Amino acid sequence: MRMIKREIRIVGFDDAPFTPRSEGKVPVIGVVFRGGNFLDGVLRTDVTIDCMDATHTLIELINKSRHKKQLRAIMLKGITIGGFNMVDISQLYEKTGLPVIVVNRRMPDLGDIRIALQNFDDFEDRWNCVKKAGKIHKMKIEKDKNIYFQFKGLKKEEVKTIIRLSCTRSLIPEPLRVAHLIASAIVKGESGGRA
Repeated sequence: MRMIKREIRIVGFDDAPFTPRSEGKVPVIGVVFRGGNFLDGVLRTDVTIDCMDATHTLIELINKSRHKKQLRAIMLKGITIGGFNMVDISQLYEKTGLPVIVVNRRMPDLGDIRIALQNFDDFEDRWNCVKKAGKIHKMKIEKDKNIYFQFKGLKKEEVKTIIRLSCTRSLIPEPLRVAHLIASAIVKGESGGRA
């Protein structure tokens, strides 16, 4: 297991809220954090709601960012951005060279996800993103509070260490919590809701 520095630079992404059944683009915010303590930068892009452009868009944004050389991990709040715009975390890892950690507040219901994805003509491609994300692991954050995670490019214990280092103010890692706050403020005029 490699040594994880306390100030490991992580970029966490979350999408802005949007109205169900809407079309078009949705803003996606990336927040660069050193561990869970220092905000180093903010990235912004857009993805198409319910399309399949999220993986390519994130790869391009990260690879062109001036922060890229210092980044050591990518964090996502789930493997969907902009509705059912699926992120292929294997491809994201391979094309950026950065490990990927997916964090969920609740255990994803894969059965419900599969049913929802069957509404798309490219169901197989979308379902493959779910399968490629791998096993969902459970991690205790507080006495009776858990989060769930998936990953590529790291060992399980390394992922747990990074999550612990970055969960400084809530049950959700700071890069994801702050990305959520900024993304919701862009659309609503002020931040709100739980990450």
